[in-house]
Amino acid sequence: MKPAPGLAQQYRLWLALAFIGLELLAVLAFVWWVMLPMARRSADDLAGLMVLSAQTWAELPPPTRPAFEAELHERHALQIQSAFEGTGVDEWHPPFYYLLESALARRTGHAQHLIRRADADGQDRYWAWLPAGDGQLAVGVSDARVQTQPVTALLWSLLLGGAVALLLASLLARRLVAPLARLEEASARLGEGQDPAPLPETGPREIAALSRRFNTMAGQVRDLLSARTTLLAGISHDLRTPLTRMRLALEMLREQPNERLMAGLERDLEQMNQLIGTVLELARGLAHEPPQATDVAALLHALAAEQGTPARPVTVHCAACDRAVPVLALRRALGNLLQNALRYAPEGPVELVCEADGPRCRLGVLDRGPGIAAERVEAMFQPFQRGEPSRSPVTGGSGLGLAIVRELARANGWQVRLLPREGGGLAAWLELPAEGGPAASGLG
Repeated sequence: MKPAPGLAQQYRLWLALAFIGLELLAVLAFVWWVMLPMARRSADDLAGLMVLSAQTWAELPPPTRPAFEAELHERHALQIQSAFEGTGVDEWHPPFYYLLESALARRTGHAQHLIRRADADGQDRYWAWLPAGDGQLAVGVSDARVQTQPVTALLWSLLLGGAVALLLASLLARRLVAPLARLEEASARLGEGQDPAPLPETGPREIAALSRRFNTMAGQVRDLLSARTTLLAGISHDLRTPLTRMRLALEMLREQPNERLMAGLERDLEQMNQLIGTVLELARGLAHEPPQATDVAALLHALAAEQGTPARPVTVHCAACDRAVPVLALRRALGNLLQNALRYAPEGPVELVCEADGPRCRLGVLDRGPGIAAERVEAMFQPFQRGEPSRSPVTGGSGLGLAIVRELARANGWQVRLLPREGGGLAAWLELPAEGGPAASGLG
């Protein structure tokens, strides 16, 4: 099967045909409205000169006629003969001489057909029988007087115009297709797992927007690949410790059963199960969940009751607020932020806050813990980054809580911000877009 022509070839053909068509239209318009009226006027003037010359020759005394004939030949390339042999035949003439025949017919009152005959010097001359006194005279006009070659000019203009059209079409097609070729190459590199260079976001608006979209997508793919690599490395690291303890406990159980070792095995299995569950939760963070009408205040009170204790109560500050939100995703995101606040701020109050500003709404988890340094905020959203330096899941968690929050925010068009509080502590804000408005992208 013959492959389809490339986009550049199609553009080249279409543009070349368009240029040639426009050139033909321009030539036809110029010929019809400029050249043809001028040619008719010139033919009419020449016909009048030929008729007047014949009449003047007939009225002159015979001795003065040779001088008149010489004057006509020298200045007007006309020749008069009283004895001329030849009749008109249907032979092809250049276009101008057909106009001359029509002009002569209008002036003489009868049809004219020019007779072409070569002179002794090889110069073509077109003759016409014109009335002169009581008879007729043959008046010839030299082909050198009318040196226009419209057919030749048309052919050369078409050839040269076609060549220029093909050249311009090739340049324009290459310019139009070049950004798409770069996009194809970058897409192929991205599909092979490589990191393509960013595409230039220049050129026409559509091409620049497409390049900008691709660069954004390529950045997101890089982030996903980096997160996957980090995630797999963190899982392997965090699973290695309980697996080592379990292997050692199994070896010891072969020699002597021990309730303490069995309890340790159960704790390790539970730790591994929690880690795997957290990773699966991170993977499910990108799943789309349709929004549904929700009482945000009731949702915050439910979270506070679930995670708060008499020793560490969670207070809620939220007026009545009904919004359409993905409930499960919002519960996971706020729940992770609340767990972090309770873990890293062992003292001081923890608050759940809802602030509505017109159509927008933001939900906050506020604590009085040590906070996060500004230069470390972005790093804390990476998988397995922990505010507590130890690798113990008891004191530092799995390090996936904020990563899950960020993925949920990306999937639902939210913005998540970690900001320091006056007087110490951290404010984790989850900003929801306006209902029915475009979802925000990226992180704050």
